[in-house]
Amino acid sequence: MYRQNLIQDLTRIIKAILTNQFARWAPHLYIKYTKQTGRGSNEASPPEVARYFQNCFMDYFNILGISSNAIPEYLSGKHVFEYGPGDVPGVALLMIAHGAERVTCIDRFPMLAFSPKNIEIMNQLMANMSGEILQRVRDCFLENGNPSSGFSSRIQYLVRQNGLSGLYEEADLIISRAVLEHTNDLSASFTDMRQALRKGGITAHQVDLKSHGLHRKNPLDFLTWSNYLWSWMYSYKGVPNRLRINHYRECIVSTNFKTILIQPTAIANEQDIKSIRPYLAKSFQNISDEDLLCLGFWVVLEKI
Repeated sequence: MYRQNLIQDLTRIIKAILTNQFARWAPHLYIKYTKQTGRGSNEASPPEVARYFQNCFMDYFNILGISSNAIPEYLSGKHVFEYGPGDVPGVALLMIAHGAERVTCIDRFPMLAFSPKNIEIMNQLMANMSGEILQRVRDCFLENGNPSSGFSSRIQYLVRQNGLSGLYEEADLIISRAVLEHTNDLSASFTDMRQALRKGGITAHQVDLKSHGLHRKNPLDFLTWSNYLWSWMYSYKGVPNRLRINHYRECIVSTNFKTILIQPTAIANEQDIKSIRPYLAKSFQNISDEDLLCLGFWVVLEKI
């Protein structure tokens, strides 16, 4: 622990452990109580959320080096997996709209919700479409063009306690955004992705290694809690697992993926690392400054 304010730390530990048990034994109620969406803030308007999904969609193809004109040909006939889609599978809808045959969404938490706001988000996505693209999205619902009717077989939503698909050689493309840093077993997640991909399949992920608001003063001081205590406080809430980029590289090697790209997206301040290093938990003490500096990255892998 950082030990700069012992009373504050003890209060935080007690509250965190109690809410962690709440999330463990009543995940549906925990999601409802905390109003989690999988996107962070729940205050954005439907048009803003729709734009967010459109930006996320394009980010994947920008990092894959595929131009907007080439997306339909690339996605044609493909089965896409999305880890951690949140309460609205907006990216899944856009994948179908632009050529994917079907999308399977996998989540640890039962977040999918057909609330009035989420229905409006899906309607807003359709409002920005026309022609064949619009028709493909309309066909995603049980009643053509009616989001409140639920999804057809083209979008499957799987809730798994471990967040793993458990499927074998079904996916052509696996994607996620700010999800892998929340997994309880990163090695198992990489193994699941490799098993789920067909030969030559691609997996692309944006990983956020920041504290997600769980630091105190230094943006890296959330790495001062011991792994044992962190697990008691947060293991069932889906908060960051705190693994650094070196652990991801180890998982890539152990699962025999071919690395297409690892590209940092955020870098820490060197002074923050210097001031926090004496207080780091044991599991982080031997990590190089270079790896601690990385606060986020894109990774693109191929199953060979």
